[in-house]
Amino acid sequence: MVIKPNGYAETPCGVRAHEEPEVSLARLDISKLTIRLTDAPKPLPDLRTLVFGVSFSDHMATASFHPATGWSTPEIKPYAPLTLDPASSCLQYGCNVFEGMKAYLGPDSKVRLFRPELNMRRLERSVERLALPPIDGDAVLELIKRLVQIEKRWIPKLSGYSFYLRPTVIGTRAALGPVASDQADLYIIACPGGSYWSHPASLLAVSDTVRAWPGGTGGHKIGGNYSPGFLPQREASAHGYNQVLWLFGEEQRVMEAGAMNVFVVVRRADGDGLDVLTPPLDGTILPGVTRASCLELAADPTFHAHISIDGSIEGTTLYPTERVFTLSDLERWSTSGDLVEFLCVGTAAVVVAVHDIGFDGRVVVRVPTYPNDPNGLGPVGRALREQILAVQEGRKEYKGWGVVCE
Repeated sequence: MVIKPNGYAETPCGVRAHEEPEVSLARLDISKLTIRLTDAPKPLPDLRTLVFGVSFSDHMATASFHPATGWSTPEIKPYAPLTLDPASSCLQYGCNVFEGMKAYLGPDSKVRLFRPELNMRRLERSVERLALPPIDGDAVLELIKRLVQIEKRWIPKLSGYSFYLRPTVIGTRAALGPVASDQADLYIIACPGGSYWSHPASLLAVSDTVRAWPGGTGGHKIGGNYSPGFLPQREASAHGYNQVLWLFGEEQRVMEAGAMNVFVVVRRADGDGLDVLTPPLDGTILPGVTRASCLELAADPTFHAHISIDGSIEGTTLYPTERVFTLSDLERWSTSGDLVEFLCVGTAAVVVAVHDIGFDGRVVVRVPTYPNDPNGLGPVGRALREQILAVQEGRKEYKGWGVVCE
């Protein structure tokens, strides 16, 4: 079709059809933000009995997209249920994406987010993958900062605690039919949380079901990636395991553990330091923020000075590598004594140790235990966790990872 200067379009058959003029759609404009505060603030929960993801703060941030006008004026308002048409795309076809990120209160009383730009770029990619209306992650980040400033009293002051944020975009096209939603709602909710997972984990490796597959959506943070894993997780729990270790293909490639990225620490054959291995980002692995941070720390020679193997040496060289490894590799490293650590990493848990892996009715991988560490972490996992928490909690500056909410 050829567009003519007079506003008509000439079709291949020569018939002229009027071309509708382009409409300028509104972008998400934080300068127009409206704020309506609650007149009934909630009591803060007792941190000693706090359960993750249950006690939500007083307010939420919202905005909506309409195909004729674009994004609405963003609003921060009292936390309340959403109103959705029963035919909404998010309910009928799973058009849902979200992010998970945390805010921390530092010793200087400033509030910090941890590498939030990575979350925003991932949010943009996830929205695009589900063909939802495009969103400006930088504007969303400014909206998050405003919400965090308003909810500052909810941020725990104790180390190891944080304020969890859940930006979410859902398709709200109120019509049946498997097509992309041209309408959407953005909302951001938040809750205080403690250590999501501190004790060493045991994993049940599964190969009869998969979390992700080539060409699928595993590399994006969408709701549909999570619910299919609930049944395998229930089965793992029934057999005494904490989480599922996802395998893929005939070679049984190691993928992720539950909803977390994984790392293995292995002694190098030449005795020169340790390999720190994680599966590559091939579209099946979620590009986690904690994963990226662990890789960057492990590649930093100044970080290596924090690593001590059995306290016998001052520092150990780490060789971080993204590469494929299999369950057979884990078994071989475990048998030979070369397996030093198996780690699960993610926003909620930060860094978690794994002590054994089961498969086909038996334990096939045993990971060395480190009883002297309160979280059961080995030297690499402990150093990674300490360094990341120090940056998150504002006790240390590193590469601008801690972003102050001002």
